[in-house]
Amino acid sequence: MTCGGGSPDRGFAALLGPRQWSALCGAGSTRRYRRGQTLLQQGERGGFVLAVMMGRLRISALAQDGGQLLHALRGAGDLVGEMGLRSEARRTATVVALDDCTACYVSTDAFERFLVAERAHDALRDYLIAKLSETVPYQLQLVHFTPRQRIARLLIDVIALACSTADPLRVPFTQTGIADALGLARSTVAEQIAALRAAGVLVRGRQLVVRDLSRLTRLAGIGGDPEEPL
Repeated sequence: MTCGGGSPDRGFAALLGPRQWSALCGAGSTRRYRRGQTLLQQGERGGFVLAVMMGRLRISALAQDGGQLLHALRGAGDLVGEMGLRSEARRTATVVALDDCTACYVSTDAFERFLVAERAHDALRDYLIAKLSETVPYQLQLVHFTPRQRIARLLIDVIALACSTADPLRVPFTQTGIADALGLARSTVAEQIAALRAAGVLVRGRQLVVRDLSRLTRLAGIGGDPEEPL
């Protein structure tokens, strides 16, 4: 993905193309968010959309037990908040920055003017359709996989959204965060992370950093291959 000054090559930006993406970002104001900062809060009123220019985001919703269920991950080129554009609408999820992030704040009126001026309604429709599969919490999307495969897939998905100017193999989750995101016991996550480090798939140390992405992909069972033993 292209980050910073270029147009991202994924998400809504890819559907629009560089010129229209630039026009969308020019229709609003640039805002910067620190790692861990909340961009949107579930239950708050809408009235604007954020076009993500740099960084990764965690999308979560409140569970019945009071915890936060991970629904999706977002990165440069994505929109967040488009489901609650109207000021009377309520946000259906909470969005938190996994990295230091930059996004363009576009009001409802400005966004609608952009859609009309650029004839971008079809691109928005296609983008929303592509996101429909993520209405199911992330942990339920992976329910048929083993704990190791679920952890590996989360790490890969996070890395896939990393900006080329950042540390692309650093995973901005703690082990507790992974456990909460996937609905796994913390002891299970700790055991699996330790095994991945011992096998050289992850770098040893406090931070989660991938050393062998190719093997991590095989461990995730991506492509229909059976789970590779460590």
